[in-house]
Amino acid sequence: MHWLIGLDWGTSRLRAMLFDGDGAVHETRSRAWGIRHLPEGGFDAALSSICEGWPSAPVLAAGMVGSRQGWREVGYVDTPAGIDALAAGIVDVRSADGRRVGIIPGVRDALSVDVMRGEETQVIGALALRPELAGHVCLLLPGTHSKWIDVRDGRIVRLATMMTGELYAILREHSILGAGLPGATASALDTDAFDAGVRAARDSAAAGALTKLFSARALMLDGRLAPGAVPDYLSGLLIGEELRAGLASGWLRGDAPPLLVGDESLCARYSRAATAFNLAKLDTVLEASAHGLWRIARAAALVGETPLVYGEH
Repeated sequence: MHWLIGLDWGTSRLRAMLFDGDGAVHETRSRAWGIRHLPEGGFDAALSSICEGWPSAPVLAAGMVGSRQGWREVGYVDTPAGIDALAAGIVDVRSADGRRVGIIPGVRDALSVDVMRGEETQVIGALALRPELAGHVCLLLPGTHSKWIDVRDGRIVRLATMMTGELYAILREHSILGAGLPGATASALDTDAFDAGVRAARDSAAAGALTKLFSARALMLDGRLAPGAVPDYLSGLLIGEELRAGLASGWLRGDAPPLLVGDESLCARYSRAATAFNLAKLDTVLEASAHGLWRIARAAALVGETPLVYGEH
Protein backbone atom coordinates (compact mmCIF):
# COMPACT_ATOMS: atom_id res chain seq x y z
CA MET A 1 0.00 0.00 0.00
CA HIS A 2 1.14 3.55 -0.75
CA TRP A 3 1.14 5.86 2.26
CA LEU A 4 1.39 9.62 2.80
CA ILE A 5 2.19 11.52 5.98
CA GLY A 6 0.54 14.92 6.17
CA LEU A 7 1.65 17.57 8.65
CA ASP A 8 -0.32 20.59 9.80
CA TRP A 9 2.58 22.38 11.49
CA GLY A 10 1.72 25.73 13.01
CA THR A 11 3.10 28.11 15.60
CA SER A 12 1.79 26.26 18.65
CA ARG A 13 0.96 22.70 17.55
CA LEU A 14 2.03 19.91 15.24
CA ARG A 15 -0.63 17.56 13.90
CA ALA A 16 0.40 14.51 11.87
CA MET A 17 -1.93 12.38 9.74
CA LEU A 18 -1.17 9.02 8.16
CA PHE A 19 -3.11 8.62 4.90
CA ASP A 20 -3.64 5.27 3.23
CA GLY A 21 -3.56 4.80 -0.53
CA ASP A 22 -7.21 5.85 -0.88
CA GLY A 23 -6.74 9.15 0.93
CA ALA A 24 -8.41 8.06 4.15
CA VAL A 25 -6.77 9.16 7.40
CA HIS A 26 -5.56 5.98 9.06
CA GLU A 27 -4.28 7.67 12.24
CA THR A 28 -3.87 11.19 13.63
CA ARG A 29 -1.38 12.34 16.24
CA SER A 30 -1.00 15.76 17.85
CA ARG A 31 1.77 17.31 19.93
CA ALA A 32 2.39 20.75 21.42
CA TRP A 33 5.42 21.10 19.15
CA GLY A 34 4.69 24.21 17.15
CA ILE A 35 7.63 25.92 15.52
CA ARG A 36 8.19 27.98 18.68
CA HIS A 37 7.91 25.04 21.09
CA LEU A 38 10.09 22.30 19.61
CA PRO A 39 11.52 19.39 21.63
CA GLU A 40 15.26 18.96 22.08
CA GLY A 41 16.63 18.11 18.67
CA GLY A 42 14.40 20.60 16.88
CA PHE A 43 12.38 19.87 13.75
CA ASP A 44 14.13 16.56 13.05
CA ALA A 45 13.39 15.22 16.52
CA ALA A 46 9.77 16.37 16.40
CA LEU A 47 9.17 14.68 13.05
CA SER A 48 10.92 11.47 14.04
CA SER A 49 8.98 11.19 17.29
CA ILE A 50 5.52 11.95 15.94
CA CYS A 51 6.03 9.51 13.03
CA GLU A 52 7.45 6.71 15.19
CA GLY A 53 6.20 3.34 14.02
CA TRP A 54 4.68 4.69 10.82
CA PRO A 55 5.79 3.36 7.43
CA SER A 56 8.38 5.09 5.30
CA ALA A 57 6.37 7.48 3.11
CA PRO A 58 6.49 10.92 1.51
CA VAL A 59 5.78 13.72 3.95
CA LEU A 60 3.85 16.86 3.00
CA ALA A 61 3.71 19.78 5.43
CA ALA A 62 1.63 22.95 5.53
CA GLY A 63 1.73 25.94 7.83
CA MET A 64 4.32 28.01 9.64
CA VAL A 65 6.92 25.27 9.22
CA GLY A 66 7.63 27.03 5.90
CA SER A 67 7.94 30.50 7.43
CA ARG A 68 11.12 32.46 8.11
CA GLN A 69 11.14 30.97 11.62
CA GLY A 70 10.32 27.47 10.36
CA TRP A 71 12.32 24.48 9.21
CA ARG A 72 13.01 26.08 5.86
CA GLU A 73 11.64 29.32 4.48
CA VAL A 74 9.44 28.68 1.46
CA GLY A 75 8.37 31.62 -0.66
CA TYR A 76 4.83 32.73 -1.36
CA VAL A 77 2.76 32.00 -4.43
CA ASP A 78 1.10 35.15 -5.72
CA THR A 79 -2.63 35.41 -6.28
CA PRO A 80 -4.44 34.16 -8.25
CA ALA A 81 -3.23 30.87 -6.78
CA GLY A 82 -4.74 27.44 -7.32
CA ILE A 83 -3.79 23.88 -6.55
CA ASP A 84 -1.44 23.72 -9.54
CA ALA A 85 0.63 26.69 -8.37
CA LEU A 86 0.77 25.37 -4.80
CA ALA A 87 1.94 21.95 -5.96
CA ALA A 88 4.59 23.50 -8.21
CA GLY A 89 5.87 25.65 -5.32
CA ILE A 90 6.56 22.79 -2.90
CA VAL A 91 10.11 22.85 -1.54
CA ASP A 92 11.77 19.67 -0.25
CA VAL A 93 13.97 19.17 2.79
CA ARG A 94 15.52 15.93 4.02
CA SER A 95 15.13 14.98 7.64
CA ALA A 96 17.94 13.46 9.67
CA ASP A 97 16.30 10.03 9.38
CA GLY A 98 16.11 10.32 5.59
CA ARG A 99 12.48 11.25 5.13
CA ARG A 100 11.59 13.53 2.24
CA VAL A 101 9.56 16.44 3.57
CA GLY A 102 7.76 18.67 1.08
CA ILE A 103 6.69 22.07 2.41
CA ILE A 104 3.74 23.81 0.76
CA PRO A 105 4.22 27.53 0.00
CA GLY A 106 2.03 30.24 1.44
CA VAL A 107 -0.02 32.69 -0.62
CA ARG A 108 0.59 36.41 -1.06
CA ASP A 109 -1.92 39.02 -2.17
CA ALA A 110 0.45 41.64 -3.54
CA LEU A 111 -2.33 44.15 -4.19
CA SER A 112 -3.50 44.34 -0.59
CA VAL A 113 -0.07 43.38 0.84
CA ASP A 114 -1.34 40.40 2.82
CA VAL A 115 -0.10 36.82 3.28
CA MET A 116 -1.12 33.47 4.73
CA ARG A 117 0.45 30.09 5.47
CA GLY A 118 -1.52 26.92 6.12
CA GLU A 119 -4.88 28.44 5.25
CA GLU A 120 -4.26 27.86 1.54
CA THR A 121 -4.31 24.12 2.24
CA GLN A 122 -7.60 24.48 4.10
CA VAL A 123 -9.03 26.33 1.10
CA ILE A 124 -8.08 23.47 -1.24
CA GLY A 125 -9.63 21.00 1.18
CA ALA A 126 -12.83 23.02 1.56
CA LEU A 127 -13.24 23.25 -2.22
CA ALA A 128 -12.66 19.52 -2.53
CA LEU A 129 -15.47 18.96 -0.05
CA ARG A 130 -17.72 21.58 -1.63
CA PRO A 131 -16.73 21.61 -5.33
CA GLU A 132 -19.98 23.34 -6.33
CA LEU A 133 -18.62 26.51 -4.68
CA ALA A 134 -15.33 26.63 -6.59
CA GLY A 135 -16.72 29.06 -9.18
CA HIS A 136 -17.05 31.90 -6.69
CA VAL A 137 -17.14 31.84 -2.90
CA CYS A 138 -15.91 33.82 0.08
CA LEU A 139 -14.30 31.70 2.78
CA LEU A 140 -13.90 32.81 6.39
CA LEU A 141 -11.27 30.96 8.42
CA PRO A 142 -11.52 32.09 12.08
CA GLY A 143 -8.47 31.83 14.28
CA THR A 144 -5.63 33.73 15.86
CA HIS A 145 -5.44 35.63 12.59
CA SER A 146 -8.79 35.27 10.83
CA LYS A 147 -8.53 35.03 7.05
CA TRP A 148 -11.14 36.26 4.59
CA ILE A 149 -10.46 34.61 1.23
CA ASP A 150 -12.08 35.30 -2.13
CA VAL A 151 -12.07 32.29 -4.47
CA ARG A 152 -12.94 32.38 -8.17
CA ASP A 153 -12.71 29.43 -10.54
CA GLY A 154 -10.93 27.36 -7.90
CA ARG A 155 -8.20 29.94 -7.33
CA ILE A 156 -7.46 32.25 -4.41
CA VAL A 157 -7.71 35.74 -5.87
CA ARG A 158 -7.86 37.99 -2.81
CA LEU A 159 -7.35 37.78 0.93
CA ALA A 160 -7.57 39.89 4.07
CA THR A 161 -6.41 39.25 7.63
CA MET A 162 -8.13 40.33 10.85
CA MET A 163 -6.20 39.69 14.07
CA THR A 164 -9.32 38.89 16.09
CA GLY A 165 -7.99 35.89 18.01
CA GLU A 166 -4.69 37.50 18.89
CA LEU A 167 -6.40 40.69 20.05
CA TYR A 168 -8.68 38.60 22.27
CA ALA A 169 -5.70 36.86 23.88
CA ILE A 170 -3.83 40.13 24.44
CA LEU A 171 -6.82 41.90 25.94
CA ARG A 172 -7.79 38.89 28.06
CA GLU A 173 -4.31 38.25 29.45
CA HIS A 174 -2.45 41.55 29.29
CA SER A 175 -4.93 44.40 29.69
CA ILE A 176 -7.10 45.96 32.38
CA LEU A 177 -10.08 44.14 30.82
CA GLY A 178 -8.77 40.83 32.14
CA ALA A 179 -7.70 42.06 35.57
CA GLY A 180 -9.33 40.23 38.46
CA LEU A 181 -11.14 37.71 36.28
CA PRO A 182 -11.27 34.00 37.13
CA GLY A 183 -8.83 31.74 35.31
CA ALA A 184 -9.69 30.31 31.93
CA THR A 185 -11.96 27.26 32.07
CA ALA A 186 -13.58 24.92 29.58
CA SER A 187 -17.07 25.98 30.63
CA ALA A 188 -19.89 26.31 28.12
CA LEU A 189 -20.40 29.54 26.21
CA ASP A 190 -22.28 32.22 28.15
CA THR A 191 -24.65 32.99 25.28
CA ASP A 192 -26.22 36.06 26.93
CA ALA A 193 -22.83 37.70 27.47
CA PHE A 194 -21.59 36.72 24.01
CA ASP A 195 -24.72 38.02 22.29
CA ALA A 196 -24.49 41.29 24.23
CA GLY A 197 -20.92 41.75 23.02
CA VAL A 198 -21.92 41.09 19.41
CA ARG A 199 -24.75 43.63 19.64
CA ALA A 200 -22.40 46.23 21.13
CA ALA A 201 -20.07 45.85 18.14
CA ARG A 202 -22.94 45.88 15.66
CA ASP A 203 -24.47 49.01 17.16
CA SER A 204 -21.13 50.87 17.26
CA ALA A 205 -21.72 51.62 13.56
CA ALA A 206 -19.04 53.80 11.97
CA ALA A 207 -17.35 54.45 15.33
CA GLY A 208 -16.27 50.82 15.57
CA ALA A 209 -15.80 48.51 18.53
CA LEU A 210 -12.70 50.34 19.77
CA THR A 211 -15.16 52.76 21.37
CA LYS A 212 -16.86 49.85 23.16
CA LEU A 213 -13.91 47.84 24.47
CA PHE A 214 -13.87 49.42 27.90
CA SER A 215 -17.51 48.50 28.35
CA ALA A 216 -16.27 44.98 29.19
CA ARG A 217 -14.84 46.39 32.42
CA ALA A 218 -17.41 49.12 33.04
CA LEU A 219 -20.30 46.66 32.89
CA MET A 220 -18.53 44.35 35.34
CA LEU A 221 -17.79 47.18 37.79
CA ASP A 222 -21.42 48.28 37.51
CA GLY A 223 -22.59 44.78 38.44
CA ARG A 224 -24.35 44.24 35.10
CA LEU A 225 -21.82 41.66 33.89
CA ALA A 226 -20.48 38.87 36.08
CA PRO A 227 -16.66 38.58 36.13
CA GLY A 228 -16.87 35.06 34.71
CA ALA A 229 -18.95 36.36 31.77
CA VAL A 230 -16.44 39.02 30.69
CA PRO A 231 -14.38 36.71 28.41
CA ASP A 232 -17.45 35.67 26.40
CA TYR A 233 -18.67 39.27 26.23
CA LEU A 234 -15.24 40.30 24.91
CA SER A 235 -15.26 37.39 22.45
CA GLY A 236 -18.66 38.50 21.14
CA LEU A 237 -17.50 42.11 20.90
CA LEU A 238 -14.42 41.23 18.83
CA ILE A 239 -16.14 38.69 16.58
CA GLY A 240 -18.99 41.14 16.12
CA GLU A 241 -16.49 43.82 15.15
CA GLU A 242 -14.92 41.48 12.60
CA LEU A 243 -18.32 40.92 11.00
CA ARG A 244 -19.19 44.62 11.17
CA ALA A 245 -15.89 45.47 9.47
CA GLY A 246 -16.52 42.74 6.91
CA LEU A 247 -19.85 44.35 6.01
CA ALA A 248 -18.39 47.86 5.94
CA SER A 249 -15.50 46.84 3.67
CA GLY A 250 -17.61 44.80 1.25
CA TRP A 251 -16.17 41.42 2.17
CA LEU A 252 -19.44 40.33 3.75
CA ARG A 253 -22.71 40.54 1.86
CA GLY A 254 -26.11 39.55 3.14
CA ASP A 255 -27.00 37.78 -0.10
CA ALA A 256 -23.78 35.74 -0.17
CA PRO A 257 -22.66 34.75 3.35
CA PRO A 258 -19.16 33.27 3.65
CA LEU A 259 -18.38 29.60 4.13
CA LEU A 260 -16.79 29.00 7.53
CA VAL A 261 -13.75 26.72 7.60
CA GLY A 262 -11.96 25.63 10.76
CA ASP A 263 -12.48 24.62 14.38
CA GLU A 264 -16.07 23.60 15.06
CA SER A 265 -16.57 25.48 18.33
CA LEU A 266 -15.01 28.69 17.03
CA CYS A 267 -16.98 28.53 13.79
CA ALA A 268 -20.14 28.07 15.87
CA ARG A 269 -19.44 31.41 17.58
CA TYR A 270 -19.14 33.16 14.22
CA SER A 271 -22.32 31.54 12.96
CA ARG A 272 -24.17 32.64 16.10
CA ALA A 273 -22.81 36.19 15.79
CA ALA A 274 -23.96 36.37 12.16
CA THR A 275 -27.61 36.15 13.22
CA ALA A 276 -27.29 39.52 14.97
CA PHE A 277 -26.48 41.02 11.57
CA ASN A 278 -29.55 39.41 9.99
CA LEU A 279 -27.37 36.95 8.10
CA ALA A 280 -28.43 33.39 7.47
CA LYS A 281 -26.76 30.73 9.57
CA LEU A 282 -23.29 30.27 8.14
CA ASP A 283 -22.38 26.87 6.74
CA THR A 284 -19.23 25.22 8.12
CA VAL A 285 -16.62 22.85 6.69
CA LEU A 286 -14.52 20.82 9.14
CA GLU A 287 -11.26 18.88 8.70
CA ALA A 288 -10.36 20.84 5.59
CA SER A 289 -6.60 20.62 6.23
CA ALA A 290 -6.52 16.84 5.84
CA HIS A 291 -8.45 16.95 2.57
CA GLY A 292 -6.25 19.77 1.32
CA LEU A 293 -3.01 17.96 2.10
CA TRP A 294 -4.20 14.88 0.24
CA ARG A 295 -5.35 16.85 -2.82
CA ILE A 296 -2.12 18.84 -3.03
CA ALA A 297 -0.10 15.63 -2.65
CA ARG A 298 -2.06 14.15 -5.55
CA ALA A 299 -1.53 17.26 -7.65
CA ALA A 300 2.22 17.08 -6.97
CA ALA A 301 2.24 13.35 -7.82
CA LEU A 302 3.53 12.45 -4.35
CA VAL A 303 0.85 9.76 -4.24
CA GLY A 304 -1.10 8.03 -7.00
CA GLU A 305 -0.01 7.48 -10.53
CA THR A 306 -1.12 10.75 -12.09
CA PRO A 307 -1.55 14.33 -10.88
CA LEU A 308 -5.01 15.28 -9.64
CA VAL A 309 -7.43 17.08 -11.92
CA TYR A 310 -9.13 19.76 -9.81
CA GLY A 311 -12.51 18.64 -8.57
CA GLU A 312 -11.70 14.91 -8.88
CA HIS A 313 -12.83 12.73 -5.99
